[in-house]
Amino acid sequence: MLTDEVGKGATSASRPAYSADNPLRSGGSLIQLITPRGERISHPEFDVWVKDVSDEQLGSLYEDMTVIRRIDAEATALQRQGELALWPPLLGQEASQIGSSRALREDDFVFPSYRESGVAYVRGAELAEIAKVWRGNASYGWDPQRIKLATPQIIIGSQSLHATGYAMGIQHDGADSVVMAYFGDGATSEGDVSEAMVFAASFQAPVVFFCQNNHWAISEPVRLQSHVQIADRPNGFGIPSMRVDGNDVLAVLAATRVALDRARKGGGPTFIEAVTYRMGPHTTADDPTRYRDPNELEDWAAKDPIARLKALLDSKGLLTEQLEAKVQAKADAVAAEFRAGCIDMPDPAPLDVFNHVYSTPNSWIERQKDHYSRYLESFSGSAEEGAL
Repeated sequence: MLTDEVGKGATSASRPAYSADNPLRSGGSLIQLITPRGERISHPEFDVWVKDVSDEQLGSLYEDMTVIRRIDAEATALQRQGELALWPPLLGQEASQIGSSRALREDDFVFPSYRESGVAYVRGAELAEIAKVWRGNASYGWDPQRIKLATPQIIIGSQSLHATGYAMGIQHDGADSVVMAYFGDGATSEGDVSEAMVFAASFQAPVVFFCQNNHWAISEPVRLQSHVQIADRPNGFGIPSMRVDGNDVLAVLAATRVALDRARKGGGPTFIEAVTYRMGPHTTADDPTRYRDPNELEDWAAKDPIARLKALLDSKGLLTEQLEAKVQAKADAVAAEFRAGCIDMPDPAPLDVFNHVYSTPNSWIERQKDHYSRYLESFSGSAEEGAL
């Protein structure tokens, strides 16, 4: 896992400036650098943004994608075994999450939805912290300031407003860090996302709206909610957009770097539509076989993001037994640590539910806490110890 930029040695000075009127970068054409069969294809406009990615770094991208798929599988198993209350799978979206998050700087701030466990891994969240919310032990998992990652947002699209506000604060402070807001295709039909784009465009805030178009908003297909490409929607707000193959980790990395560089230079917001696919259910409470054609799943399985990077590594002679063993060992170790951290997680004290509801003391909350404490004590146990 790397939390800084892939190939930091390259500078933006050697890269072409972003041009909002370039049709390749205003929706439309799909940006792709690796085909589903693992063939590296040339795209002069974007090749320059990943020319610093070494063979070793390709291997590390492969490792990260493999590891987060293993975390996802382990979390799904833990939910089925009753150890997690719920889990939102990311199966199939590994390239979108790893490619975009590996482009970020340490001081950039991220506002995720509930599915970005891969982003949390890259940003440095401890494995037990990723599981905490889904086990029901806390309303948040990690300290947002420590890893510059806000807590997962369940309310669809609301994090886009938080991201824009934070970006406006960065702008006010005169810093060159950037904010990234993650959401799915369904969120683009929410008013919060539209309002966020209005403010971001009006104030030219340094924010990147990263939409993982996984083709399904729970049980509704993307074609039902949008009769145009998702990347066309932000153009009406005056925000340039890019449409990238979300199963191509190099293309995602390149597009994200373009957007981040543009924001750092005062160019304002950019919208990225990463065209990917949700291979699993919306959450572990969902049954996609009730609404999804199995042939569609089969078609997208042929575009698997990990398989295509693996094929590229193999074609370059980089898929050695040593690399495979290293990646497998890392995935096994992470899965074991994730499982242990989940199962061994201590239960919170009953009164912890009142913590962090407000940032300052609140009499209404304190009154509820007092009433609940006395209720627990009526069972002749300690409220803090949780004895009932």
